[in-house]
Amino acid sequence: MRIFVTGGCGFLGSHVCEYYIKKGAEVISYDNMTKHELKRTGFAAEEARNHNWNFLKNLGVKLVRADIRNHEELLDSATGSDYIIHTAAQPAMTISWEDPRLDITTNVIGTFNVLEAARKLKIPVASCATVHVYGNKINEALREKKTRYARKPADIDENERTLEGTLTPLHASKAAGDIYLKTYIDTYRVEAASFRLTGIYGTRQFGGEDHGWVANFSIRAIMGWPSTIYGTGKQVRDIIYATDVCEAFNAFYDRRKPGIYNIGGGIKTAISLLECFDILEDILGKRPDVKFENERHGDLSYFICNINKAKKQLGWEPKVMPREGIGMLIEWIKGNIKLFKGDGG
Repeated sequence: MRIFVTGGCGFLGSHVCEYYIKKGAEVISYDNMTKHELKRTGFAAEEARNHNWNFLKNLGVKLVRADIRNHEELLDSATGSDYIIHTAAQPAMTISWEDPRLDITTNVIGTFNVLEAARKLKIPVASCATVHVYGNKINEALREKKTRYARKPADIDENERTLEGTLTPLHASKAAGDIYLKTYIDTYRVEAASFRLTGIYGTRQFGGEDHGWVANFSIRAIMGWPSTIYGTGKQVRDIIYATDVCEAFNAFYDRRKPGIYNIGGGIKTAISLLECFDILEDILGKRPDVKFENERHGDLSYFICNINKAKKQLGWEPKVMPREGIGMLIEWIKGNIKLFKGDGG
């Protein structure tokens, strides 16, 4: 079996590559090694960006440095593969405001190129969308409790209206990729799945204020740097550990039920930002320093995935709970302190 992973040296992509290489597959990581997000973190950007490349190289993953926006190179590299897993993206809302051209070319043209490759090669593809495609009108229906926002019903399924509320370029680009994938299912009968993912976290994640909040808070707590919360801190996500997402990708390959899926931890893994700090305090024995700023344009204050469709169609459900997952993340950070000692925090 040959697996082709776009964004393979990114956080989630590296877990996908590791997952399949351990299953005995041949794995190709296709990644342009961009540093757009890392340059904003204050970490040792060069060392951090090369960390996953070197990790995968040692596992025996074939590494291709190239861009998903280059259709011919993508198609050539993917030829001979049995399955494409598309994790490459511009994932940060903040970067989408500042560089909308980067956002649209990466998330729309890049995803289109991946779908074209799957169509031409006649192989299945799973693509990473995001719960941000629903927009943030959900914020209007929230109740404020002591440590988190609440909503009835608590979870949200795939029938919820999309692109509601205040929109940013990221909303538009990720929703466009989602729509194109559905189009390729309907028009070309491509065996494709779009995973509307919630708060993914895990080892090898270089989270910053732009993206990857669980890792960002964890890194800053260990480094002794203050974390910034934009808003009240009562924002909620059903966080999901990276290996559980890998299991979802594999479940789709096995079941081949094309469509749109909410992929998150569900109600059992839902935590607020404040509750994440409670877990960090419990693990580290000290309350991390936090400062508060105004909420940011376009932010989504609440999302918990209803994952019944994925359970029924794919036979999948997550296993890793927040306390366990954050504990594993912290151990990895402690073992790689040098990667975060860049320009400071």
